[in-house]
Amino acid sequence: MLIQLKNIIKSYDNGGVVTNVLKGINLSVAEGEFVAIMGPSGSGKSTMMHIIGFLDRPTTGDYLFDNVDTKNFSDDDLARIRNERIGFVFQSFNLLPRTTVLDNVALPLQYSSKKGDAQARAKSALEAVGLGHRLDFMSNQISGGQKQRVAIARALVCDPKVIFADEPTGNLDSKSGSTVMHILERLNNEGKTIILVTHDTSVAMHAKRIVTIRDGDIVADEAVAEAERLHSKEEEEA
Repeated sequence: MLIQLKNIIKSYDNGGVVTNVLKGINLSVAEGEFVAIMGPSGSGKSTMMHIIGFLDRPTTGDYLFDNVDTKNFSDDDLARIRNERIGFVFQSFNLLPRTTVLDNVALPLQYSSKKGDAQARAKSALEAVGLGHRLDFMSNQISGGQKQRVAIARALVCDPKVIFADEPTGNLDSKSGSTVMHILERLNNEGKTIILVTHDTSVAMHAKRIVTIRDGDIVADEAVAEAERLHSKEEEEA
């Protein structure tokens, strides 16, 4: 099992007032799955993704990544996992504005043991998302949809085990959003594990499994039938 959360609790203490954001989460994700995490604002879905993505630590509970208990991992261990085994795609793109598309994608390789030919790896990742013709453009010279595709290429460049996408279509029009989701679907079909956080049901329907969280608890965990996924795509493209 790639990801196992066992009774994960996340609490914040503000001057003696304790707020429980996650209240005992149990979740398993196998390698190669495409899972959407849904829930309203304040439900805890982003907190859960931050813990799964090693951007935060749980207050209590066990997190096994690739069958290894992460409880005693140092900050350096977590940074190495984030760089080499996890790719992130955020709603706000997080690109360097006066830097070329190619250099934005190559940036994670500066901190990776997988350097190789960084420029060649970055070019290959950009070609995989259909942007091989935009290598020398500055990231502030391309559209929002293209920026998100650059962000996906940057997430891919270190060949991660899993890609986390946090509201990846939130700043995009419907056509650009659909393009981004089809790229994530293709990557999943090629074997990448995808974990998507969204509040949009039509976006979640691109996944093969939907986990719903509310008030810090998982309230539903359901497979998405292929017929439902195809119907959703037809409605989206109509």
